[in-house]
Amino acid sequence: MLNNSPVNPTIAVTDLKRAKDFYGGKLGLTEDSSMTDDNGALYNAGQGTKLYIYSRSNPPTADHTQVSFKVDDIQASIDELSSKGVTFEHYDMPEMGLKTDEKGIATMGKLKSAWFKDPDGNILSIMQVS
Repeated sequence: MLNNSPVNPTIAVTDLKRAKDFYGGKLGLTEDSSMTDDNGALYNAGQGTKLYIYSRSNPPTADHTQVSFKVDDIQASIDELSSKGVTFEHYDMPEMGLKTDEKGIATMGKLKSAWFKDPDGNILSIMQVS
């Protein structure tokens, strides 16, 4: 039933203006005015997908990746995002076979991933499939 339906994640934030500066300014997502108001903002992402951020005074903080962006060149993406002030996380999780290198990239077979956080601590990632 849902196998042809796009998935559009939603992320709770405490400060909508600060979040809009991050998602629009640092990540370069374009705002979609069809669902943007004083309480939230809808962003266009790749291939017709959307990301909705909304204001919530006390959102729970997840300890896992909430959104992952597929990129063609993970190193170029890290360089560009870092130049805009995005800081990449470093993880060492032997139980999962996951350890990031000095650049923040974890290689798991054909998948390379790197993680960063938005201003509210929501964990996001970029990933490249070889």
